[in-house]
Amino acid sequence: MTAANPPAREIEIAVIDLETTGDVRGYEAEPWQIGIVVLSRGRIDPAPGFESLLRVGDRPFNPRAPGQHHRLRREIAVAPTLPGLWPMLRQWIEGRPLAAHNAPTERKFLSLAAPLHTGGPWIDTLRLARAAYPSLPSHALQDVVGALNLLPRVQELCPGREPHDALFDAFCCAAILESLLAQEGWRDSSVALLAAQ
Repeated sequence: MTAANPPAREIEIAVIDLETTGDVRGYEAEPWQIGIVVLSRGRIDPAPGFESLLRVGDRPFNPRAPGQHHRLRREIAVAPTLPGLWPMLRQWIEGRPLAAHNAPTERKFLSLAAPLHTGGPWIDTLRLARAAYPSLPSHALQDVVGALNLLPRVQELCPGREPHDALFDAFCCAAILESLLAQEGWRDSSVALLAAQ
C-alpha cells in the first residue's frame, strides 16, 4: 500500500444503518431510524455512536417492515427529518469512507437527504461477506453475524438492543468488517479495494 492508499485498518470508517418503512402502494420507502458507529484502525470504537429516529409523517408502514416502529410511531412523528439532521450527520460521515450492509440502500437515502454531498467511497459488507464466505446459506446481516459468532461482540458493544434497531445493526455491520480486516488476505486491503468488491 502507498501512503495515498493506506490499508482500511489504518483509517476511520463510518458504518451506517438505516431502518425503513418498506414500500407500500402509493408510498415509497423512507428511513425512520439511523445508527452510525466508527471503525477506527480496524477496531470498532466502543463509544456509543450516533442514533436518531427519523420523521416520516402520517403514512403506512409495510406490515413486513422489521423493527420496533409500531411502538415508536408517536416519537417518529416528532423526530427530525434526515435532511434536518444533516448538520449533525456531517460530523460523523464527511471525510470518512462509509460502510453499510447492502450499501446501495443507505447510499440512496443519504443522497436524497443531501444531494450535494458526494460521500464515500462506500464499502458494502454484504458484497464482502459473499466474496469471503461464498458457502454461507444466507448473507443477510444477522445470518452472517451468527455464522461468524460475532453476536457476543455486538451485544457487548450495544447491550439491550436487538436486530433491526439501526444502532445495533450498525454495530453488526462494523463487526463483520472488523472481523474481515483481522484476517490474513484481508488485513492489508485498501478502502479502494474493499469498495470495488
